[in-house]
Amino acid sequence: MKHKPLRQKVTRLLKVMVGTLSAMMLSTIPVMADTVQESQIVKGTENLIQDVTTWLMVLAPIVGVLLIIYFFIRRSAADEIDQKKWNNRIVTVIVSVVGAVLASATLNLIIGYYV
Repeated sequence: MKHKPLRQKVTRLLKVMVGTLSAMMLSTIPVMADTVQESQIVKGTENLIQDVTTWLMVLAPIVGVLLIIYFFIRRSAADEIDQKKWNNRIVTVIVSVVGAVLASATLNLIIGYYV
């Protein structure tokens, strides 16, 4: 006897879901995406991303080299225990610079196909 109200609720829920789904499928409205691609906001965003990635490809190696020089100077003044920390920082900077340049070049390449 307790299962009958649950069965009725599930049946009503399924009917509402099927009705909603069929109404959504039958009342589709065609959308044109041409106006979005030609809008000033999209063009400006593409140009902004291209400029930022270009600057990142230039600035990342320069900042990386400056940090590596600074870390080498600090490592030369450190004792043996601290030299390991400075070596780790140097490796981290090298990996970060390579990652930043590769990411910005990849993003610049992808955006270049859409312009």
